[in-house]
Amino acid sequence: MLVIRLTRIGARKKPRYRVVVMEKERARDGRPVETVGFYNPMTKPSTITLQRERIDYWVSKGAQPSDTVRGMLKFSAAAAPPPSSGSALDSPAPEPVAA
Repeated sequence: MLVIRLTRIGARKKPRYRVVVMEKERARDGRPVETVGFYNPMTKPSTITLQRERIDYWVSKGAQPSDTVRGMLKFSAAAAPPPSSGSALDSPAPEPVAA
């Protein structure tokens, strides 16, 4: 069975984590099937980078996210800004002010 979970990287007392897809029976730092994100709890605020398309793909194939990863997915979905309807390039330039 596949799981989406964290593997620890980084130096002693300076943890960083990769969000990986791997077999449930493998060791925590074993060889993953695919790396789908990163988590750095040492920055203020914590940095979470997730590839949502790949995570959704693996979940559709039956991968189960761990409790920690499930919380990160909810947090990143809530923190994501809503998609904008247009970009700043589409808006007209402001009128110059006469001095």
